[in-house]
Amino acid sequence: MQSQTQNRVGRYRWIICALLFFSTTFNYMDRQVISYLKEFFCSPAAAGGFGWTNNDYANLTSAFTAFYAGMTILVGVVIDKIGTKLGLAISLITWSIFGIANAFVGGLVTMHMAVRSAFAAGEAGNFPASIKTVAEWFPKRERALATAIFNSGSNFGAMVAALFVPWCLIYFGDQRGWKMAFILTGASGFLWLFFWFWLYDPPARQKRLSKAEYDYIHMDDDGAADRQDGDVAKKISWWRLFGHRQLWAFFAGKFLTDGVWWFYLFWLPDYLFKQFNMTKHDIMMPTFIVYGIAIMGSIYGGSIPMRLIKRGMPVYQARMTTMLIIALFPLTVLLTQYFGNVGHFGKTAAFLSVATICIGATAHQAWSANLFTTVSDMFPKKAIGSVIGIGTMAGGIGGVIVQKTAGALTDAFRQNPQAAYSIMFVFCALSYLVAWGVMKALVPKYRPIIDL
Repeated sequence: MQSQTQNRVGRYRWIICALLFFSTTFNYMDRQVISYLKEFFCSPAAAGGFGWTNNDYANLTSAFTAFYAGMTILVGVVIDKIGTKLGLAISLITWSIFGIANAFVGGLVTMHMAVRSAFAAGEAGNFPASIKTVAEWFPKRERALATAIFNSGSNFGAMVAALFVPWCLIYFGDQRGWKMAFILTGASGFLWLFFWFWLYDPPARQKRLSKAEYDYIHMDDDGAADRQDGDVAKKISWWRLFGHRQLWAFFAGKFLTDGVWWFYLFWLPDYLFKQFNMTKHDIMMPTFIVYGIAIMGSIYGGSIPMRLIKRGMPVYQARMTTMLIIALFPLTVLLTQYFGNVGHFGKTAAFLSVATICIGATAHQAWSANLFTTVSDMFPKKAIGSVIGIGTMAGGIGGVIVQKTAGALTDAFRQNPQAAYSIMFVFCALSYLVAWGVMKALVPKYRPIIDL
């Protein structure tokens, strides 16, 4: 019966979701390149590397994260103004050009920081545009699942990078391979633009969208503010947004948990190098598996609220119940270093340690899909780009703190990196329960915003 209803309604909205999935894939594939180059960049100049310290690398990832955070507010407002079709295209073009440019700046960390900051300006547009598109194209009951599907592109992109970047270093050699990794990943994103301009228009102007599917998309809009189908929205005052507790709940959720994902992205290869003495070839499969398993968790986590809603649970209660359950799973990360003890667990130590990280990464993606959807649950569509931009800025600030902390700890515990990573994994384990408690305290009951 469900399948017959969907066939009558139409499925074009899922084509739009697929476009967002591949945009996010390219976004994260390009972003992830740098993490697999850390070993080469931090190797001594006499050995052919750049001679960077762990703190130099942390400064690079922090510069990217900080600029990404700062730009998301501006980009979110711009996307609300110019629309998602043009906004997402400009973002991809920008990050692809500067991703390629990273190959031509030599070994100075300051030059890499400058180019990576410009790269971040482009990357900052992907999530505000994608969440806004999901709000425009999906009814509330499907938004968490649609968000989970496109958000899983971040895992798929990281999976591709996990195999492709080490391969570049092995095939081309370190001196040429690091450049080819930037060039080839950056150039590949331009393929997506053709399909985006061909297949995307906002619902009100999309000729391929049936009347039945259009009505289905808008079946549970809260009011006239949510019925604005144009790609361009009226300007909204930031000060009015900051006056709502719902914004601060999203802000807190992003600030407290996004840093965990930045840590998994930029420091997981380094952890495997130092904890288990893995080579470039060795780390390909473990990192591939971590991000691959996280895809399944992301999509399943996004589907849980939809099931609860179908059983009669109110939308906000279903969302927060799901997020509380998800917040319990990262606690397994507390066992990462216990299982990572090679002296005790031998050859299975790496497998067991990676397994706990898989659970943590999977939980983060499930959490993220539901966290993003709380915005489209409570804010009108015209404000979503701005709200996502502000929240992503908060997540970026948290990410900078985590990157700098990881760099400082790994330098301070240079002779015992296991201790540094033990501290980081405690943070990764506890962040979600703390974030859930703050969010619930700020917005204990569902309160949609209708006065913007």
